[in-house]
Amino acid sequence: MKACWYERTGPAKDVLQFGDMPTPEPGPGEVRVKVMVSAVNPSDTKGRSGWRGRGMTSPRVIPHQDGSGVIDKLGAGVAGRRVGERVWLYMCQRGKPFGSAAEYTVVPAERAVSLPDHVSFEEGACLGIPAMTAHRALHQDGDIKGQAVLVQGGAGAVGFYAVQLAKLAGAKVVIATVSRDEQAAQARRAGADHIVNYKTERVAERVAALVGQKPPLDRIVEVALGANIDADVEMLRPNGVIAAYSSDAVPEPKLPFVHMLVKDLTVHTLIIYEVPQAARDAAARDINKALNDRKLVHQIAEVYPFERMAAAHDRMEEGRAIGKLLIRVAAG
Repeated sequence: MKACWYERTGPAKDVLQFGDMPTPEPGPGEVRVKVMVSAVNPSDTKGRSGWRGRGMTSPRVIPHQDGSGVIDKLGAGVAGRRVGERVWLYMCQRGKPFGSAAEYTVVPAERAVSLPDHVSFEEGACLGIPAMTAHRALHQDGDIKGQAVLVQGGAGAVGFYAVQLAKLAGAKVVIATVSRDEQAAQARRAGADHIVNYKTERVAERVAALVGQKPPLDRIVEVALGANIDADVEMLRPNGVIAAYSSDAVPEPKLPFVHMLVKDLTVHTLIIYEVPQAARDAAARDINKALNDRKLVHQIAEVYPFERMAAAHDRMEEGRAIGKLLIRVAAG
């Protein structure tokens, strides 16, 4: 099979190799998927680049956690007639060196989720880690029906789905922060009730004015915990929750403990790789219900041919793309 891999960390153009590798066989409880589209996530480029001193996890790594394709072979013990099933994939590389940047990938059967016929392979490849992270951020602490929710970074890969899933879960008001007009357009497309530009507005004051109450919020989906923690605590009502999945700019946040204590606030960190499987299964069910009901939209920045995967990694690391960067692995 054709695959793209690296054998040392470093810049994409220097370390990514494209060539032939043996086609994998599914083991017990696994399915083999003919990959149509592979998706690039920040964790993929961080692993490849050696971000913050990360080393090689295996002598050879085929990157990418997410993708979409068609099941072509079942391992022992996999129930059902799944051969020929269209699927979206998540955590393809978790616990093993070979991910979805190949013509075939092998994953535990539960990580290959049925993809409705009306959803394209490109759209299916957008889901995976971002949509499941968004679901967990919204639901790990209970029902959000009737709540006021702020999604920090509402045009990002996670934020874009968080806006939509919050609305579908019955949130009373969903506000998204952005930093430029192009992002605002995408957050509106996702269904945000209000948009706040954190570059030009004081977020806490603007959100309070929009909601008409101070403090205004029940829950915050947070992409930059260290940078935003003081404003987040100011905006949350008693018993509020910050669900934080990233804090790159300030990786060691200083928590305003006393202010959090008097409001009985929760900071709940999350990384989908360590979330209980039952929660991932629930996320997959809810995501697929939204897909089947035709209530999810997707944002795609660009689809690259397989041999230009290094260019997709470079663009991800630039941090300016709005929408998913995808790799077309096979025709169809």
